[in-house]
Amino acid sequence: MSRDLRCVAVVLLGIVGALRATAGQSVPPARPPARTGYLTPAQLPDVSRIVPPAPTAGDARFSADMAIFRATRALEGTPRWAMALSDDNVSTNGILGAFSCALGVQTTTDTLPRLRALLGRANVDTLRPALALKKQYQHLRPFQVESGKVCLSDRGRTALESDPDYPSGHTTASWEAGLILAEIVPEASSEILARARAFGESRIVCGVHNASAVEAGRLTATVVFAAQHVSAEFRADVDAAREELTALRALHADRPERCKDEAATLASGPF
Repeated sequence: MSRDLRCVAVVLLGIVGALRATAGQSVPPARPPARTGYLTPAQLPDVSRIVPPAPTAGDARFSADMAIFRATRALEGTPRWAMALSDDNVSTNGILGAFSCALGVQTTTDTLPRLRALLGRANVDTLRPALALKKQYQHLRPFQVESGKVCLSDRGRTALESDPDYPSGHTTASWEAGLILAEIVPEASSEILARARAFGESRIVCGVHNASAVEAGRLTATVVFAAQHVSAEFRADVDAAREELTALRALHADRPERCKDEAATLASGPF
């Protein structure tokens, strides 16, 4: 065998050895690209200057929170409790589904892609300041202060123990969605915002957030929503989603029987 052939053989053997060494090893999946909102960090408002500080033990707001927590434990087993459990789904699909009666259309995972993309991206903007406030205040959830039934499983409850109470992320996301939907369908804004309010209050009914945290979530979302209008992309996506939703409502607007039950459940507040 010539010297050149021997060199080629050595290289091939090295390649074969390397392939054998890596055989059966799984290749780690590529990380999905980071989701981006409509606002740059510099454009996001400083919500810590607008949202009140979290209550502290012994003050009036803290006492009111705990009184509401105790009183709402009596809702276990009621239709409002069932709605609160359903409202635990804070995905874009879950939030949009909660507004189906208010919108007069039955949303499915294959409808309204522009609106879904808008809500998902818009809530990236609300998540950042909400997480910053959670980190700043490290406020305990009500069931960490006093024992009481919550509408989640033990596993779900345990998962929340490392996630501070103030503000409520579910409320921030659902109120942002409600504000967007009310802008898109102003003729249904009362129904939409009433359902958005109830979505946040479901966290109180569930016993996983204090009332003050829900209020802080609404205010956080309102502040961010106002700032988002500086973005031309946001305004364009709102217009595109309006066209999409208007077309769907023109074709399929209805109020199924279940919406009567929802309206009856929402007729009075939980506290």
